[in-house]
Amino acid sequence: MGGILEGKRILVAGVTMDTSLGYAVAKVAQEQGAQVVITNFGRALSITRRIAKRLPVEPAVLDLDVTNEDHLAGLADALRAHVDGLDGVVHSIAFAPQEALGGNFLNTAWPDVATALQVSAYSLKSLTTAALPLMKEGSSVVGLTFDATVAWPAYDWMGVAKAGLESCARYLARDLGPKGIRVNLVSAGYTKTIAAGGIPGIEKVENVWSERAPLGWDPTDSNATGRAVVGLLSDFFPKTTGEIIHVDGGYHAMGA
Repeated sequence: MGGILEGKRILVAGVTMDTSLGYAVAKVAQEQGAQVVITNFGRALSITRRIAKRLPVEPAVLDLDVTNEDHLAGLADALRAHVDGLDGVVHSIAFAPQEALGGNFLNTAWPDVATALQVSAYSLKSLTTAALPLMKEGSSVVGLTFDATVAWPAYDWMGVAKAGLESCARYLARDLGPKGIRVNLVSAGYTKTIAAGGIPGIEKVENVWSERAPLGWDPTDSNATGRAVVGLLSDFFPKTTGEIIHVDGGYHAMGA
């Protein structure tokens, strides 16, 4: 029997290392029958091309900077060289300058805040609209977030950006719903990725999930998150949009 993404064409934007959540999504999506295209840009692109060889099927790798208007304008044509349409788009992109993280919230200047907001929140809209010409009724957009309902140690303006991402997803769900396109987010528990490791002081929250999550939590295992994203990309959630699915071992539902 085929997998739940059999025959589907999926774009996973933002894959760097094999510890990336985007990598986990790409792997599970391929295992479930999807044809996958992944992206990165700049100096990280060569790393992504090497990492892509570790996936079950080596995917096409596109150069895509979501802050570059020329890259966005050319995305649909770049994709058409590999797929004849898209059934799903995964937004696994986030970045904030060091000045916007690590307890510097009150002193962060607007240019650094603007970068965090553009790359981590506005890009959900940018990426989706750039891919829209290849999407059709029944397609699905899924982004990755980190609980923005509370203030985390060290997370600072990235937390604000994630709140913007979550709001952006709801507005996209509103505007793309009439086209039959779903937009949802997966809120993952703390996972040891390169991006997380680059946040000064993040070690303060590393062990919180394993201590409080009723199902337990392994910050080195991204498979559960990948499977949740693939579930939302599939046809098993035909009337779910504007939603945030928590994959954190139940941590978000527990009191102190």
